[in-house]
Amino acid sequence: MLQYKSAKYLELDNYKSPKGGHFIYIPMKDQKKIRFAYWKYNGVESDCAGTVLMQQGHNEFIEKYFETIQELIDRKYNVVCFDWRGQGLSDRMINNVNKQYIEDLSIHVDDLVYIINRIIKKNFPGPLIGIGHSMGGHLLLLSQEKIQKEFKTIILSAPMLGFKFEPFLFFLSIIMRIIGRKRNFFPFSRPNMGKETPFKLNDLTSDYVRYKRTQELVRKHPVIRLWGVTNAWVFAVKKSLSKIRKKSWLNQLDIPITIINPLNDKVVCSKKTRNLSLNISNCSLFNIEKCEHEILMENNTLRGEFWKIFDKTTDS
Repeated sequence: MLQYKSAKYLELDNYKSPKGGHFIYIPMKDQKKIRFAYWKYNGVESDCAGTVLMQQGHNEFIEKYFETIQELIDRKYNVVCFDWRGQGLSDRMINNVNKQYIEDLSIHVDDLVYIINRIIKKNFPGPLIGIGHSMGGHLLLLSQEKIQKEFKTIILSAPMLGFKFEPFLFFLSIIMRIIGRKRNFFPFSRPNMGKETPFKLNDLTSDYVRYKRTQELVRKHPVIRLWGVTNAWVFAVKKSLSKIRKKSWLNQLDIPITIINPLNDKVVCSKKTRNLSLNISNCSLFNIEKCEHEILMENNTLRGEFWKIFDKTTDS
């Protein structure tokens, strides 16, 4: 993949990229550049367990998961991941680099399909396993209507399958679609305008060290993080949720799906996740007590629960 331009990445003095990482920019069909990273297992080729595509959530970036990537490498996997367009160090959809903007989530799915067909299938051995967190989980699930035959299984961590106060939020999104501007911040979305959220007020994790580590990465290059979501983004999410909740859509899923459902989640609604999982024929749901939204950024005990589930799922 030497034809692609190398991309920047961030490290801390005590938090480095796993050895052997490559960071490149891949142009999509519309020439928007996606920052893509990969690590190849460097042991005996026959010992390689396959390839993991790991996709982060809204307003996350590759570096946040260096620890998890190393744990996958230790399990003898190749690892590939990329920043979704519009966030991280991938190209934005609008000139304002601080806003999460997309008009249809199918654009993300098209990027994912393109990368799998043009990059992953040609350069990385199977079986292919998908891990998607939050928005990444939603998009990985949504993409299965096009590419489920490419995966052995997908594992969704706190997938964005529903929100609390959803009727009000989505009613407001319809109103803002009529009277508001698509590129404006969505009302009540609490854009942070670049200010850090203190650990005590965060709604992502109970682990102080991992939370502060992410903040330190953002301080090194603040543009890697967005300030908030736009009216267009919220309406796109509403439209996509309506689609994947239809039984006719869910009935087409044949791939084994594992959902990790944190019960202390303050970002997505764990009850809506559970209810949707009941309509997926080949789905295993794991409810995790005392876990907040980001299990892979949680304390070691809770992270251990994730790895038990992962190992059991991938060994089968």
